[in-house]
Amino acid sequence: MTAIGIPSYREWAETELTGPIAYSIVVPAYNESERILPTVGAIAAHLCSLGEPWELIVADDGSSDDTVALLEGLELANMRVLKAQQNGGKGSAVRRGVLASRGRMILFADADQSTPIQQFETLRAELEAGADVVIGSRSAAGASVANKSLARKIFSKGLNVLVQFGFGVPFADTQCGFKMFTAESGHLLFSRQLIDEFSFDLEILYLAQKLDLAVAEVPVEWIDAPGSTVDAGKVALEFLRDMAQIRWNDLKGRYDQPNHAKVAVNASHLGLLAASSKGR
Repeated sequence: MTAIGIPSYREWAETELTGPIAYSIVVPAYNESERILPTVGAIAAHLCSLGEPWELIVADDGSSDDTVALLEGLELANMRVLKAQQNGGKGSAVRRGVLASRGRMILFADADQSTPIQQFETLRAELEAGADVVIGSRSAAGASVANKSLARKIFSKGLNVLVQFGFGVPFADTQCGFKMFTAESGHLLFSRQLIDEFSFDLEILYLAQKLDLAVAEVPVEWIDAPGSTVDAGKVALEFLRDMAQIRWNDLKGRYDQPNHAKVAVNASHLGLLAASSKGR
């Protein structure tokens, strides 16, 4: 360790941090055995180069392949693998990761690294400038998008029109899987999140507006990664359903306080995880 206590990669991998953590990186994963190890390697290489203490949280969503076994086999001191007994949805996985995080800034990034981790500093700069939430955007001026199919472009454009004009959320891209939060805003938002599927991104941004948080949208580099298991038609129908559900939840006052049932499940899960870790 250097004089100011900044860990190198080896120190990060071998020595568990006990002091304050600057950054928490949350990666939701479901059956990602094909690409999870390169993703972990890319994130670790970049974050360790920044010279501040950080942690990696992989929130597995009930994978039926060997995703968890591969991750646990790495035995990285500052990576936690949060295991779910069954598939609960991407929103559920991200919530578990964010609520388990300890960093003063929290990034969630998709396991396919469609937005490369090198975009981290772009979002961090906005938090340092005073934003509470920063969203990576494939549609903002200056974004770089590669390999996106025509069908996916049409699908994304349709969702963006619905969100901006039919739902009143003024962002060009709500669904990019690369978002950063201050610790306070992240825990505030995800403790109220109710949607467990892909529309959780929209719900989080709807809540950010409702709670008067400062949200910045920044252009990012995005590459359509092969191997996606997302069914666009199914997701579109779920998105429409969830837009109505979010409105209904708000009307019924379900966002006025943290969702204690969801938070309790998360706390119970973490307690079991800690007990399991101590028993190894």
